[in-house]
Amino acid sequence: MATDFKSIPIIDIGPLLAKCDDPKMGQDSGVAQVVKQLDQACKEAGFFYVKGHGIPETLLKQVKNLTRKFFELPYEEKLKIKMTADSGYRGYQRIGENITKGVPDMHEAIDCYKELKPGMYGDLGKPMEGCNQWPIKPTNFKMLMEEYVSLCTELSRNIMRGIALALGGSPYEFEGERAGNAFWVMRLIGYPGVHSANDSDIPKEDIGCGAHTDYGLLTLVNQDDDITALQVRNHSGEWISAPPVPGTFVCNIGDMLKIYSNGLYESTLHQVINSSPKYRVCVAYFYETNFDTAVEPLDICKERTTGAKKFERAVYGEHLVKKVQTNFVY
Repeated sequence: MATDFKSIPIIDIGPLLAKCDDPKMGQDSGVAQVVKQLDQACKEAGFFYVKGHGIPETLLKQVKNLTRKFFELPYEEKLKIKMTADSGYRGYQRIGENITKGVPDMHEAIDCYKELKPGMYGDLGKPMEGCNQWPIKPTNFKMLMEEYVSLCTELSRNIMRGIALALGGSPYEFEGERAGNAFWVMRLIGYPGVHSANDSDIPKEDIGCGAHTDYGLLTLVNQDDDITALQVRNHSGEWISAPPVPGTFVCNIGDMLKIYSNGLYESTLHQVINSSPKYRVCVAYFYETNFDTAVEPLDICKERTTGAKKFERAVYGEHLVKKVQTNFVY
């Protein structure tokens, strides 16, 4: 359960990554220190920054810069990859098309998902089948983003090994049938500044993205270095800012990890309000379970929470499809 935290901790995960392929990593003193910090952050805030993650800061900036260049293109060009249900909910959505709790969000985005082949998960996966729609302009967009996804996937897997240790399990609790073939989602998001949001053809809402929790296991947020817009709600209902820390990711846990932990860890409400006059870019990568995984509290977590199961099992793919099909208007 989230506490009345007033700030979000920064964790250097370098020692964890240095031992991430060692089955005995939990016995290393440096890893143990990181695990302790992860456990505290997941219990108290559900959010934390990571540094020492090994992904070059130059790449973090390249990804944001290329995303910004796409959003600067004429509307007609962006519409060439327009999101539809037929595209497996992949592609571009204009400002106001994303809906959070019935309210249009003040952002535009490209949504990408791990590609599912036809019939791969039967009826469960059918709504999400398809290929990602990568724009032709700017050049090298697809190549750079696929490299970035690959690195974020590996990083997330390794952070989850630390979280598995923090919950009292083996480093590999979230592999195999749980997340050995992890699904992923990436959203490339652009939030208009307050002055550019006065055009007559976009909704008069000032919420870049309404209050919500994330669906899966772990989110990595790569945000602009000069605009504070992400806010996280603490136990008392206060909105605590998550200001940019250059070179880091903002990480948060999602609904599926909350279930696995039997409520030891919270998927915390957060929102985005861009009150700056500048256009803000954010690239959010979401690391999930296997698409067809049935998620329920881990035995080790039930033992730590009076032995009772606090959550019913949830199939990740069903959870995702339900959210996706109610999050967009066309």
